[in-house]
Amino acid sequence: MAQTILRWIIRLLFPLAAKIELIGLENLPKQGGFVIASNHLGRLDTAVLFYAVDRRDIILPTAEKYKHHWFFGPVIRGLGGLFIDRFNPDISAVREVIKRMKNGSLLVIAPEGTRSRTEAMQEGKPGVVFFAAQARVPVVPAGLAGTEDRTIKQNLFGFRRSHIVVRVGQPYEIKIDKSQGREAGLQQATDDLMCRIAALVPEKYRGVYTSHPMLAQYLPGDGEP
Repeated sequence: MAQTILRWIIRLLFPLAAKIELIGLENLPKQGGFVIASNHLGRLDTAVLFYAVDRRDIILPTAEKYKHHWFFGPVIRGLGGLFIDRFNPDISAVREVIKRMKNGSLLVIAPEGTRSRTEAMQEGKPGVVFFAAQARVPVVPAGLAGTEDRTIKQNLFGFRRSHIVVRVGQPYEIKIDKSQGREAGLQQATDDLMCRIAALVPEKYRGVYTSHPMLAQYLPGDGEP
């Protein structure tokens, strides 16, 4: 019930503050567990993805620092979020996420782990590909543009609507090559995922992946999504 109410509020208020362009939603699996992995520009990213995806079984891993926040704490709980300590091993949370995905739930997560202070992509962490590989579910890369905190604030105070774009890529299965060792395999799979995400956003958002050798294979002919 809480998810239904909060989704209704989000869908009521968002169009007033922003024009949201949704591209490629047909790429989302119709059922079963999978991962949506996106870049992380600002605080609105999770809400934007929640706006775009009409599912009642979304898993939202959230930094533990928001657990007792007066606003974000209750909202994240209402959305079915799971608070995770990013700096210490949290085995129980990891097991819970994998269990939910195996049971058909959808994980929405940003491999970067925290929103970008530079308004461009940061280095991804291997947790996402680990989750997907352990649960044996596909990953759907998604690129967000226009959700950076600075731009959103400027537009709100200037009584202008922001233009937010959500571009969803093709689902794929994570393959971890362990021939060079487990850590190297996880890193290679993570770089591959991040380049798939980078190919879905304008060049100014690609950050550390702008010149990554894996990126070219996922870009369209003109280099822009």
